[in-house]
Amino acid sequence: MTVPETMLAIDPEAPGGPEVLIPVRRPVPVPGEGEVLIKVAAAGINRPEVMQRMGLYPPPAGAPSILGMEAAGKIVAVGGDVPPEMIGQPVCALVTGGAYAEYVVAPLGQCLSVPAALSMVEAAAMPETLFTVWTNVFERAYAADGDWILVHGGTSGIGTMTIALARLFHLTVLVTAGSDAKCEAARKLGAADAINYKTEDFVERVKDITGGRGVDVVLDMIGGDYLPRNLQCLAEEGRHVSIAVQRGAEAKIPIWEVMRKRLVLTGSTLRPRDTAFKSLVADELIRTVWPHVEQGRLKPVIDSTFPLAQAAEAHRRMESGEHIGKIVLAIG
Repeated sequence: MTVPETMLAIDPEAPGGPEVLIPVRRPVPVPGEGEVLIKVAAAGINRPEVMQRMGLYPPPAGAPSILGMEAAGKIVAVGGDVPPEMIGQPVCALVTGGAYAEYVVAPLGQCLSVPAALSMVEAAAMPETLFTVWTNVFERAYAADGDWILVHGGTSGIGTMTIALARLFHLTVLVTAGSDAKCEAARKLGAADAINYKTEDFVERVKDITGGRGVDVVLDMIGGDYLPRNLQCLAEEGRHVSIAVQRGAEAKIPIWEVMRKRLVLTGSTLRPRDTAFKSLVADELIRTVWPHVEQGRLKPVIDSTFPLAQAAEAHRRMESGEHIGKIVLAIG
């Protein structure tokens, strides 16, 4: 396949508002050992990319300055140690950066094949949320059949993926959301119940819904003053997993509550983890989750799509908080 020397990409020269997201010409990256070059058909939009654009979340060392952490498309070139027959294969991939572009390099171990059941837009919306929810809910919080889980931001990409995986793996999901309409949307997607955090006390509602028992897992992207309130929602032996800190990176923890209920507090960040770890996660997803994708039983919720030239509008949509599910750039 013929690969051009340059491509269009979103690579802001300085932090700023959505208006800095202007397509520019950049060299097409070259795949190294164990890497593939993907001609991007679509790229998912994620909140960390909004934070990076604002100058609040610098990319890990060695990551491209071009925005974007997940993409889908066809492999058009391969680096060393990658079989040449991979060229032409449709894949989606988790990357540390570079997805808002016509071409992106990805480690082969972080690629998942795109089955006929998925469109490229749907495939591009899968990797970041799927890797994040799987590693935190099922590995760090070891959620198991019959567990109850509370997830904040129930109609976000993370929230909707949690609901979808819960349906497949027999978890009962409660969510919080910021409007009655979003709560209703979450219920339609499969949440057992949804709590409007603007009009209801989610701690009291969780206790009411669970008959005072509480939930087994809290997946929290809010942080700050939510953390001690989350602990009140946990049942005995409950697990609290922090994945973001939208309301602040510090909180007061009621230690006696942790001791009395034998709680586990953990958390993680996915983007800085090395390729070896992410490849292990990808292998586990291929074995346990991807068969459901191939059968059409697991798909992301797509809120909206934008062309690459309208990346600024895509970020404005995310910052508005009005989206339900994933926002995607359609590039190819």
